[in-house]
Amino acid sequence: MRPCVLRNTLFPLFLMLIAPMAQAAPEARHGIAMHGDLKYGPGFSHFEYANPDAPKGGDVKLAAIGTYDSFHPFVLKGMTPSGIGLMFETLMVSSDDEAFSQYGLIAESAEVPEDRSWVIFNLREEARFHDGTPITAKDVVFSLAVLKEDGHPFYRSYYKNVDGVEALNSHRVRFTFSGGDNRELPLIVGQLPVLPAHYWSERDFSKTTLEPPLGSGPYRIRDFEQGRSVTYERVPGYWGAELPVNRGQYNFDTLRYDYYRDTTVALQAFKAGAYDFRQENTAKDWATAYDFPAVRDGRVVKEEIPHQQPQGMQAYAFNTRRPMFADPRVRQALGYAFDFEWTNQNLFNGAYTRTHSYYSNSELASRGMPSAAELALLEPHREQLPPEVFEGPYEPPRTDGSGRLRQNLRQAVRLLREAGWAVQDGRLTHTATGEPMAFEVLLVQPLFERVTLPFARNLERLGIDARVRTVDATQYQNRLDHFDFDMVVASFRQSLSPGNEQRDFWGSEQADIPGSRNIIGIQDPVVDHLVDRIIAAPDRASLVARTRALDRVLLWSHYVIPHWHITHFRVAYWNKFERPAVSPKYDLGFNTWWIDPAKTHTTAGPDTD
Repeated sequence: MRPCVLRNTLFPLFLMLIAPMAQAAPEARHGIAMHGDLKYGPGFSHFEYANPDAPKGGDVKLAAIGTYDSFHPFVLKGMTPSGIGLMFETLMVSSDDEAFSQYGLIAESAEVPEDRSWVIFNLREEARFHDGTPITAKDVVFSLAVLKEDGHPFYRSYYKNVDGVEALNSHRVRFTFSGGDNRELPLIVGQLPVLPAHYWSERDFSKTTLEPPLGSGPYRIRDFEQGRSVTYERVPGYWGAELPVNRGQYNFDTLRYDYYRDTTVALQAFKAGAYDFRQENTAKDWATAYDFPAVRDGRVVKEEIPHQQPQGMQAYAFNTRRPMFADPRVRQALGYAFDFEWTNQNLFNGAYTRTHSYYSNSELASRGMPSAAELALLEPHREQLPPEVFEGPYEPPRTDGSGRLRQNLRQAVRLLREAGWAVQDGRLTHTATGEPMAFEVLLVQPLFERVTLPFARNLERLGIDARVRTVDATQYQNRLDHFDFDMVVASFRQSLSPGNEQRDFWGSEQADIPGSRNIIGIQDPVVDHLVDRIIAAPDRASLVARTRALDRVLLWSHYVIPHWHITHFRVAYWNKFERPAVSPKYDLGFNTWWIDPAKTHTTAGPDTD
């Protein structure tokens, strides 16, 4: 009987102990941080880098390159115009001075349990689409479903571990997650663009359109000339104007984007006063092209604005689906033919720093010898990894900048010989198949020709027929989406908190999905495993170690020939703007600028030099 008495006595006590835990519900929060604490507390009035007293008004003209043929940014087909994102809003929005924190936008608050296995968003009663229709949980449920079913393939990957979504009432929606420990998932769904179910019920979501779509953001399309210009107007009575995440932002009455054939034409148009603001991406132009009267007399401001934004990786990227690029020794060899030092000195006025990491300009970049935490991740895969991963940091080939890179080319020849290639009759030829090495470097910007043509000449010295081809933006994007290229100039942009998007960059499942960002075609189970470990990182320290481990594997696999980066924005603008005293750490923050009415006369009339 004694065991029975003990059981009957302890069981009610056990229920009393667990009842508070079972009944405890997470409190509603105004924001969610990926790791650590939020910078901005529940009562914050505005982001530090925005001026809540910034005046509204004025018209701004900007430049875009190429063309556009659709206003539907959520599908694979079509080219959408610059600025289209200003029409749409998400459940939450990230701050630009934290690694990865989100605050309520359409959602007033979020409820998240400790294990982050689900999240509930409480929507704002005042949230409205541009036609005045309230934004409800029904729209949120519709948005996830239609993006995964008919949207760009990216969304199926990004929301892969969103197991379900349920409208609990008209303004309360719950997401549940699968796939194990992934602390990022509540923030991933916080980025969900909320689309109007009633609008799309009468339209085919899978098709492109030039009908201005219905959104809920601070701007909407006022007018456009297909492929040549588009003008956005600030929405009168925009419902979210006074939210803490928006206060002091979106200050211009209109934003007009005019399209130019290339950046050279666009620069000349800027000098003539055809548009107001320009971010310069060409070092030579920054050094030599801004000595004109309006700069000298102060009507145009030329400024470098420092930032702490991760620079990711810009590089010549190989399409490893091509048999000639399947061997990493071939990819490594071709890297010896790119002379960064000569390029930087002669074409860029020494403005750039060579990139050594896929996560450059951040603590996530690998450095020195692997740490103990990195080795714990890498050692189980030692047999599948390049030995250099364990031996030290990645360093791209260097030259003395003289343009004479004979020693580098000798190294390239050695590697190519090991990979089964030899020069026959002046052409690099595969010794087994007899096929010569010939490929195309596909470009979308003519400005990259001056960098790529010397690279191609160096490749020619190895017996390689490397052709350089520049195509228009539409053709380029179509070929990129369908992996119809040999080598391209690619940019792999990164945040301070890598997560689910890493699957789209490097994941095996994405390698054959049209439109994915795995343009390289990486299919490596070790990379897949490390990406999964990054996604499951429980804290900042483990995230850094796991990202550095992945960085080493990617670098020593020689998937790209790294380019360069800078740690400031180069901007020039007609002197009609003011901006907050504090700049965001991780963005330019142009949405926080405003027009000073006293300065608008400074843009009058073109220059004569």
